[in-house]
Amino acid sequence: MNFTGKSAIVTGASSGIGRELAVALAREGAHLTLAARDGGVLDEVVRECEAAGGRAIAVPTDVADQAACSALVDACVQKYGRIDVLVNNAGISMWGRFDEMTDLGMVERIMRVNYFGAVYCTHAALPHLKAAKGLLVAVSSLTGKTGVPTRTAYSASKHAMQGFFDSLRIELLGTGVDVLVVSPGFVATPIRDRALGPDGKPRGASPRDEDKGNMPVEECVRQILAAMRGRRRELVMTLTGKVGVIVKTFAPGIVDRLAARMSRERNKRSSGK
Repeated sequence: MNFTGKSAIVTGASSGIGRELAVALAREGAHLTLAARDGGVLDEVVRECEAAGGRAIAVPTDVADQAACSALVDACVQKYGRIDVLVNNAGISMWGRFDEMTDLGMVERIMRVNYFGAVYCTHAALPHLKAAKGLLVAVSSLTGKTGVPTRTAYSASKHAMQGFFDSLRIELLGTGVDVLVVSPGFVATPIRDRALGPDGKPRGASPRDEDKGNMPVEECVRQILAAMRGRRRELVMTLTGKVGVIVKTFAPGIVDRLAARMSRERNKRSSGK
């Protein structure tokens, strides 16, 4: 897939993977519609995209609001006349044991942003994607492949994304629309710094040592772009993630025990023990 002159919507474009992907698409001559809640930061990304050689507009959007998602799609079509690519990237994270949660509203909030936000944007954009024989991209997570302790609500939202887009891919066979589900591992982005704690409030700091073991966001985006060019159906990142998906099929108990052990070790490191 050549992105020159292609119209692409990127949600969650104000930081992290979304921002880096938007600028990378701009370098390839894409016409971008950028969505996130912070309009001021989006304007900065628009300038970065234009400096990189692309065209871009900012549409402040809360993807948890269905009407806002429809307005986002309308703004893109009004500006560029078509939609060739939709990247569902907007998301929020959490960190905390389920039995320590004091605000279950957090679970609904995460589902509305991570899952329903993708559903709303996809439903609004789908007629235009069919007309363009375009590409749907869902930025999920390795936690959408296997459960991870302290990430129950986040993992549930990503499992929901995986099931939705896998099912939609089958429905769209023969329409010319391809569906790519991306499953990154730990990437060096601010998402965990803004993760919600058991009380439903932002933790303000990641419990992980973010200087170690994270994939650079540039490498993550390089892999996503390659998968988009090839219109692949799935991209599972990291060797551990790929092996984990295979092992889970035949020995799920092993994956559970490994995830529990890694969580305990991470908690010890974060507490200084």
